[in-house]
Amino acid sequence: MQSLYDYPLSNGKTEIVVVDNASTDGSADMVRSKFPNVLLIANDQNAGYAEGNNQALHVGTGDYLLLLNPDIVLKNDVLTPSVDFMQSHPEAGALGCKLVSTDGTAQRSVRSFPDPLPVLFEYLGLARLFPHSKFFGRYRMTFLNYDSTAEVDQPMGSYLLIRRETLDQVGLIDPDFPIFFNEVDWCFRAVREHHWKIYYNGSISVIHYGGSSTRQVKARMVTESHQSFIRFYRKHYRGKIPKLLYWIIENAVSLNERRILRGLQQKSSGTN
Repeated sequence: MQSLYDYPLSNGKTEIVVVDNASTDGSADMVRSKFPNVLLIANDQNAGYAEGNNQALHVGTGDYLLLLNPDIVLKNDVLTPSVDFMQSHPEAGALGCKLVSTDGTAQRSVRSFPDPLPVLFEYLGLARLFPHSKFFGRYRMTFLNYDSTAEVDQPMGSYLLIRRETLDQVGLIDPDFPIFFNEVDWCFRAVREHHWKIYYNGSISVIHYGGSSTRQVKARMVTESHQSFIRFYRKHYRGKIPKLLYWIIENAVSLNERRILRGLQQKSSGTN
C-alpha cells in the first residue's frame, strides 16, 4: 500500500480501492487510520479473492484498472510506464509485468492457456525433457525470456493492468474461480471470445512476496488449484474437444492432485 504512495502515477490521477476480506489482524483499521483517502471496502465475511476483486472493479472509475495483490511492493514508478504501454498499444486488453523475489530473481509467472496439447506435454513429462522448446514447453512458457516484452496468454494476476473498454466487454471475474484460475478464465475470455491481446512487459518489475497466506494451508490449496483447473476445463473445453481427450486430461489432473497430496502427507509423517 505504502509503495503506491511512494511511486504514484505521474501522468494522470489515481484512486486506490482496498477490499478487506474480513481479516482479523487489524488491516482494515490500519488502512482507515494511515490511508484515509483510500476507498476501503471492509467485508464482514471472506467473499473470496475473485469476488473481492470484483467489488473493487465495480467501484473503480479509471480508464485503466490495476489488480494488485497485497504481497506486491513497488520498488519504483511502474504505474506510469504501464499506462504508457497500454496507451501505445490500443489492441492490448491487459498487461502483466515481471514479478521478482526479494533477491531480485524473476519468478516464472507467465503461462499459455491450458489447451489440450500443451497440458498433455506437461503431464507426460515432455515439457521437462525439452524446457526450451516452444512446442513441448508451451504451457509453462519455460522458454520465455523474462526480460523481454511479448504477447502472451495469461500473466499472473498479482499485477494486472486492465483496460476499461476491455473490462466492459469481457465482464468481471468469474466467482466460480474464487482463488485459482480466475485470471486465466478472464484472460481466456478476453483473448478467445473478444479478440483482445494480453502482453507481458519484462522492463516493468515489482517485488512479489508470493502467496504466504496460501502456503499456510498448502494441502487445501493443492486441492483447490486442481479442482479449479477441472472447473476451467468443464467451462471452456467440455463438448469442444474429443471426449476421450477430455477424459484423459481430467483424470491426469486428478491423478496429479493425489500424487502431490500423498507426497505432502508422507513429508508431514516423516517430520513428526
